[in-house]
Amino acid sequence: MRASRLVSILLLLQTRGRMTAQELADRLEVSVRTIYRDVESLHGAGIPLYGDAGPKGGYQLLDGYRTKLTGLTTDEAESLFLAGLPGPAAELGLGAVVTAAQLKLMAALPVELRDRAGRIQERFLLDAPAWYRDPEPVTYLPAVADAVWNERRIQVRYRRWKAPQEVERLLDPYGLVIKAGRWYLVAGAGEDVRTYRVSQILELHPLPEAVTRPGGFDLAAYWRDYLAAFEARLRWGEAVVRLSPRGLERLADLMTPGMVAAAQRSAQPPDADGWTRVTVPIESIEHALGEFLRLGTDAEVLAPAELRDRLCAAAQELAARYEGPKVSLH
Repeated sequence: MRASRLVSILLLLQTRGRMTAQELADRLEVSVRTIYRDVESLHGAGIPLYGDAGPKGGYQLLDGYRTKLTGLTTDEAESLFLAGLPGPAAELGLGAVVTAAQLKLMAALPVELRDRAGRIQERFLLDAPAWYRDPEPVTYLPAVADAVWNERRIQVRYRRWKAPQEVERLLDPYGLVIKAGRWYLVAGAGEDVRTYRVSQILELHPLPEAVTRPGGFDLAAYWRDYLAAFEARLRWGEAVVRLSPRGLERLADLMTPGMVAAAQRSAQPPDADGWTRVTVPIESIEHALGEFLRLGTDAEVLAPAELRDRLCAAAQELAARYEGPKVSLH
């Protein structure tokens, strides 16, 4: 632990130049007294480190003391800093590891590449989760990741959507996928390969048995096939809808990407009122009812008749409720 901290002090001074003992202590989450002892150890090891007293003082490495990293082009260096996912890394328990790795890389880069990499971090941020969605609690994510990495079997108690909701499963972990801010475990369950939402794991016990991955198993290919099959299962039927210009514009913000793509493919030329007729897949009448109510008066469902009737009844119920006497807020 102390050796790692000594390296971190060197890299911080190499990257940032002069830093006070208090700044180093805050950055490394230790006491100032600990920093003093560490600096003495670095001096004893022959590191060309010196300090200045006073308000503008601090520790600094002698010019020229720097580890060089060769072989990286400008684009390669920039891509490394674009590839980081700080949120998911922290959920995996690797936030500090990612930070340390980036610090080491930044310290080793030549000045011109370091400046460009710093600008990348200042100007680009990837925020994976969708809008209006709080992060899911993923209590067992580090344990799942450990089992995936070390190829060890796990016993889990899992909550699923159908009865019985809580089930016990013996799983062979093959891989982890993050999709729209949610973590999924791809694992062998008996003879099948299945997908489990990590947030739905209620209890987990690591087992000593080793996992043998199926020959030729490709996590990316499996996930593509899984998504295609999942989307196909959701398509219960289709709805024919007229959309106002505003409704057509709002579609991308309110509907799923699959519905938006289908609407764009099927869009007919606007009618005399400027409205556009589209055909979109729907999961069920009940689900589609909520989806199209979000568009309000900017959408008119033409078919199926059952969905149109449900929307009409919902609109009448809303109108009757708002036509009644106002409810006092006091």
